[in-house]
Amino acid sequence: MARYLSLDWIDEISRRVAASTDLQKLGSTHTIGITQVITESPDGTVTYHLQSGNGRVDFGVGPADPEDVRLEQEWFSAVDVATGEMTAEDAFITGCIRLSGNAPLLLECQAVFAGLDPIFSAVADQTDYGK
Repeated sequence: MARYLSLDWIDEISRRVAASTDLQKLGSTHTIGITQVITESPDGTVTYHLQSGNGRVDFGVGPADPEDVRLEQEWFSAVDVATGEMTAEDAFITGCIRLSGNAPLLLECQAVFAGLDPIFSAVADQTDYGK
């Protein structure tokens, strides 16, 4: 079982993103680079990205290049959102998730996020959230 946001966890999400034909098709019609920064995790600060465009979607360690949107939050709120104890909307409203960059682009790329949902759901059963 991989710990949430560990390299093993990121690698598993990355493998599943690369293997998803439906998600990869979205890379032809949606272009966005998102960097997510999680502070105060058991591994310190964790930075990973979602990159969609040029006919592919990638998920992996490090910042997006190019980066259109950056999301920053602390470990405790990331775990709460991932486990459903807090909605992403509530996390934004309360300032637990801080967003910078091209926010309207997030709305334009909702299909990519919808394509990620089943991947995150499948991996959640194999994830240790440290709670």
